[in-house]
Amino acid sequence: MLDLAKHVVLCALLGCVYASCPPRCECSEAAHTVKCVSRDLRSIPTGIPGYTRNLFITGNQISRIGPESFKGLDNVTNLSLSNNRISEVESHTFTGLRSLRSLDLSNNQLAVIHPEAFIAQNQSLRELNLSRALYNHSSVMDLANSLRWSSLGNLRSLDLSHNSLIFLPSRIFSHLSSLQRLQLSNNSLVAIHNSTFSGLERLQELDLTLNALKTVPEEGLRELDSIYPATLLLGENPFMCKCGIEPFALWLNRSQERISDAEDLVCAFPASMRNTSMLAVGTLTLGCHQRNVGADLALQTSYVFLGIVLGFVGLIFLFVLYLNRKGIKKRIYDMRDACREVWDGYHYRFEIDSGPRLSQVSTNADM
Repeated sequence: MLDLAKHVVLCALLGCVYASCPPRCECSEAAHTVKCVSRDLRSIPTGIPGYTRNLFITGNQISRIGPESFKGLDNVTNLSLSNNRISEVESHTFTGLRSLRSLDLSNNQLAVIHPEAFIAQNQSLRELNLSRALYNHSSVMDLANSLRWSSLGNLRSLDLSHNSLIFLPSRIFSHLSSLQRLQLSNNSLVAIHNSTFSGLERLQELDLTLNALKTVPEEGLRELDSIYPATLLLGENPFMCKCGIEPFALWLNRSQERISDAEDLVCAFPASMRNTSMLAVGTLTLGCHQRNVGADLALQTSYVFLGIVLGFVGLIFLFVLYLNRKGIKKRIYDMRDACREVWDGYHYRFEIDSGPRLSQVSTNADM
């Protein structure tokens, strides 16, 4: 009877544990884990056990999340919401997750991110994964505003890879003062502007591989120097090795200790320079210095020659005028007399036409 009673109590306890697991989810109290993977869920399920530390809700059809989605989950430290087609994150969505340290929103379609979306208590979040998460370019501005309003002062890692980013708003990371690792790989960034990485004083690694950087102008080089001594990754960019890239090439040689893949950086264009090491690119390789000197010399010579020709033509013209000064003077006098006669004729005719009596006399005289 005693053994039977123990079994009944054990079964009852197991039943309670099983009953506390949301439908279409798998729960493990021993591992403090709840998984709701590819269950065609339309919203965050209710009844998630309070013991949960690792919560995986992935591969579903959830379109939005808000403050009511994670109530009572004070113990959750790792939350994965990847591949759910989430398009909207409301303000204070994660406020109730007091212990949250890792948040994965990758592979979603975030079109609307409210300004206070990432405000959380205790600033506990350390890792934020937004890889393949942004739906369009306008959501980048939403993200910038939410990062400025956020309580992510202790964030260590931010993943923004595979988002087709063309640009980054100025000072987008300025409130992430503790950020150590920033992944921007597999985007379409064409330039690095002033204040792009402002505020990242503790950054240790910046990944810019597989973007659309053809060169990095002096403004961008100053920005990269501002996050010294962070390690940089610049591989798989279509660098254009033509005149004007020399400052970037010299900077690469000077900063090799910071660039993990410096020896793998090669020219993509033009065809004659393809696969040439960026470290070997310089004024001697491109011949820009010599060509510029030759061009300047040729231009200066052309100007001097043109001046001499024009001066010679002017002297000839003045000499011709001098030789024909008498004839020119006579022609000028003749033109003056002819003009005077024409003017006197017009004046006489005007007086006749304006005086009726004189006009009549003139008419009778003609008769």
